[in-house]
Amino acid sequence: MSSTITSLTIIRPDDWHLHLRDGAVLASVVGDTARQFGRAIIMPNLKPPVTTVALAAAYRDRILAAQEKAGIPQRDFTPLMTLYLTDNTSVQDIEQAAKSGFVHGVKLYPAGATTNSDAGVTDLLGRCSLVLEAMQKAGLPLLVHGEVTDPDIDLFDREAVFVDRVMIPLRRAFPELKVVFEHLTTSEGVQYVRYAEGPVAATLTAHHLLYNRNALFAGGLQPHWYCLPVLKREKHRQALLDAATSGNNRFFLGTDSAPHPRGLKEAACGCAGCYTALHAMELYATAFASVDRLDRLEGFASRHGPAFYGLPENTGTLTLERADFKIPAELPMAGSTVVPLAAGQSLQWKVASTGA
Repeated sequence: MSSTITSLTIIRPDDWHLHLRDGAVLASVVGDTARQFGRAIIMPNLKPPVTTVALAAAYRDRILAAQEKAGIPQRDFTPLMTLYLTDNTSVQDIEQAAKSGFVHGVKLYPAGATTNSDAGVTDLLGRCSLVLEAMQKAGLPLLVHGEVTDPDIDLFDREAVFVDRVMIPLRRAFPELKVVFEHLTTSEGVQYVRYAEGPVAATLTAHHLLYNRNALFAGGLQPHWYCLPVLKREKHRQALLDAATSGNNRFFLGTDSAPHPRGLKEAACGCAGCYTALHAMELYATAFASVDRLDRLEGFASRHGPAFYGLPENTGTLTLERADFKIPAELPMAGSTVVPLAAGQSLQWKVASTGA
């Protein structure tokens, strides 16, 4: 039983949804991810967004340069790049991406859904059908931020409505398109991904597995727990945790770690995003241990994602041990600080080592 496990060694995991930002912030945070993960799908919502293969190549070069400066060998961590889908993305953009060897997906941000999504898609099937057809033909996955942005829809219902309004028509129109429903947050989303026809998968964050929306208001408004999609009711958290620990290979790890300077979180209009790159595997281990399913962590963290993306599993390992891990109150970041999720609290698992 997981409750008796004191040490766990798994294939080195990957992060299939990560925000690294750019410039000095990138330089500050890339080491936290590279310490644990062999690869990561890098989100393209910069300013300006990463909309072409040329921009993705330039961003990749900046990430690799930041790695080198941080003393992280390229063999230890590989950034997997994505393009930002817009109403103006072309079939040629998709064809170039598929041939590039380093672009592994195209990200759908419904316009206005989250951080830096202003350039997002306004009508997926109406404006992007030729692009989606090209992606289906090339086997290039569509990575979706699964929320509608209609102001008449309650914030907590945006994902469930997205399933009906977008996912079902999308699958009907493009049944062989590979789709990742990213940072899933609801029981409705879990049900959809479990039973949808065609190549569909979902990433799950540690914070949505561990916390419900009460965390936003415990002892006052808690801006460092605010993310999009927002934390949901306890019944949804339980559904997500059951999916993550079920062994179903449609569900895999994606932190959605999103660094913001402390001052931009603790503001009248605070930014959305939780910083979890520092302690991602400690958080996931805590979630799996909570339901006595640590034996299924390797599949979720290290096997299911590569299988979906058509990539080999990593050859290295990561070892977790049952030991007290105190989450720091804040970390230096680009001349400011970033507050990690659950700052000041303690976890009962920590990363002990990584190996070749």
